[in-house]
Amino acid sequence: MNASGLIQIGLILLCITTIFSIQCNHLPVQQRKVVENSLQLLDKMGKRFPQQCLREKMSFRFPKQVLKPRQKETVKVAIEEIFQHIFYIFSKNLTLAAWNGTALEQFQNGLYQQIEQLEACVIKKHTHYFRSKEVNRLKLKKYFHKIDCFLNDKQHSLCSWEISRAEMRRCLQLIDKVIRKLNN
Repeated sequence: MNASGLIQIGLILLCITTIFSIQCNHLPVQQRKVVENSLQLLDKMGKRFPQQCLREKMSFRFPKQVLKPRQKETVKVAIEEIFQHIFYIFSKNLTLAAWNGTALEQFQNGLYQQIEQLEACVIKKHTHYFRSKEVNRLKLKKYFHKIDCFLNDKQHSLCSWEISRAEMRRCLQLIDKVIRKLNN
């Protein structure tokens, strides 16, 4: 390969790296938009919370400590993990939920795109974050497992989906608060 070919490859790699770092620099702003949009889509998906579901309400106890802004990278990893779990929950059998399919699809697509962006920008294998990242991951896994078990125990009933939707709303609101704190 000649010198001009190597220079062109180098310039392309430099441009890609620059574009990539610019995207990661704007990640908090993008996350806030995704969270705001996701909250709106959750509202569009269904109607008001059904009164008959109030007696079935359950406390899942979100592990708020995973979103304490000690280290930005650890919080980013936790947010990525939360988005992945929410995406998984809302990718299950939703036939009894009777939600707006377009809003649900847009919700899932927004989460998926944000997960991809976070995976590209978050430090994955840095040993400094490994221990706290794994502890947080286990806490989040346990929390979302409770929601998944609740849905399964209730046989994915309308009320179980509505309660899960309300819980996802709380998760996204917590993420929004943390993102705003990290940006100040």
